[in-house]
Amino acid sequence: MKITKYYDRFTVPMPKVDGIEYQASKQKPPYGPRVNGVMVAQPDGPGFQIDGHMIRWANWNFHLGFDIRAGPIISLASIYDLEKDTFRRVLYRGFVSEMFIPYMDPTEEWYYKTFFDIGESGFGLCAVPLEPMTDCPANAVFMDGYLAGQNGKPFKISNVFCIFEKMLGMSCGDTLKLGLLGKREVRPEVSLIVRMVSTVANYDYIVDWEFKQSGSIKVGVGLTGVLEVKAAPYTHTDQIKEDPYATLLADYTLGPYHDHFLTYHLDLDVDGDENSFVKDKLVTKRVTDHSSLRKSYWTVARETAKTESDAKTKLGIEPSELLVINPNKKTKIGNHVGYRLIPGSLASPLLTDDDYPQIRAEFTKYHVWVTPYNKSEKWAGGEYVDRSRGDDTLAIWSARNRDIENKDIVLWYTLGFHHVPYQEDFPIMPTLSGGFELRPANFFDSNPVLKTRIPKVAHWPNCTST
Repeated sequence: MKITKYYDRFTVPMPKVDGIEYQASKQKPPYGPRVNGVMVAQPDGPGFQIDGHMIRWANWNFHLGFDIRAGPIISLASIYDLEKDTFRRVLYRGFVSEMFIPYMDPTEEWYYKTFFDIGESGFGLCAVPLEPMTDCPANAVFMDGYLAGQNGKPFKISNVFCIFEKMLGMSCGDTLKLGLLGKREVRPEVSLIVRMVSTVANYDYIVDWEFKQSGSIKVGVGLTGVLEVKAAPYTHTDQIKEDPYATLLADYTLGPYHDHFLTYHLDLDVDGDENSFVKDKLVTKRVTDHSSLRKSYWTVARETAKTESDAKTKLGIEPSELLVINPNKKTKIGNHVGYRLIPGSLASPLLTDDDYPQIRAEFTKYHVWVTPYNKSEKWAGGEYVDRSRGDDTLAIWSARNRDIENKDIVLWYTLGFHHVPYQEDFPIMPTLSGGFELRPANFFDSNPVLKTRIPKVAHWPNCTST
């Protein structure tokens, strides 16, 4: 219990504390313009039912679980098909499998700051109780979560989830005439959102799963919180003569560059568990036979991945649609039923392949991986991430190059952000949002929204129709 060695490489002035207070209660005049309050009202109460952990809303049924490592787990998500008069499975299980946050400062005090927040800290373990009217709107319903403590006894995190309906698409001018097109019709778009917030060290992650009556599942993530900063002997950028690996944010204060990568485990069961992964590549063709006044057009070239190596995809290199289809089922007019991935931010890792953090996080090298279902393959960074040397990751599993055509498959998608801090991010960062969408692709015979019932809308005095 003694200090055997102490090494102080250099000293720098302490950052100033003036102007970095971010708590609203401690702000001093002058203040910015005031905005009026916004009210969310559901006169008839929530439109969903919660039975244990099963949630039923509109045409969706799903199970919401709480995990110490992943946080929210969406399971058994099925959508009601009015024409077939049955629920059809879409997603067997979906959750955030791992996060990778490498800082780009290679100096002795910072080089090791390469975090795996899911496996090292636990998204569920770091979840915070949500506050009504701030984290979630007035119409939200809250659920508690339970975890096993270090003594083996369960403990409760109150209000760990909120579930609420959100309405978009309303228009006051819903009878506007549009020439020969006749009456304009606008329907309110109502969706259901499941939300959790996890505070992992200095960052807050807002995780949303949004279900839409159109059949889409939108997954969103918001990043906010307090930047991790570094002391430095600078008060102006003119004083910086070498790469600081960071942005000067305030006197003696640097905000190091870093990344955020979130890898999602998406076990899609599109109308059954035997699925295939398809790339519909958009290919330019030239008109060479003078059959048209056009010189070129694009068409779709479909490729079905037979093995894991066929499915690995770096997005943004060539235009393509990425789909999970059921090759054993078709629509009435002959298209294979499916769901497509609409990606979000296309950030890719910029570390070299031989850099030790990237070896451990090789699962971020591709935006999309597809593997055959294996109950032991849940965590993209390995079962025990804090001890990982990169020998038990998604990249290692996928190197076996197993068959994935017409199998029970799992799609892994990595959403990423390169974060160059700016002065507006300090001392507390406005929310930076991203996400992706799982959208029906010939899953239905027509638009499932057409026969949805329009909800009763609360009357607003400034919104009238003529």
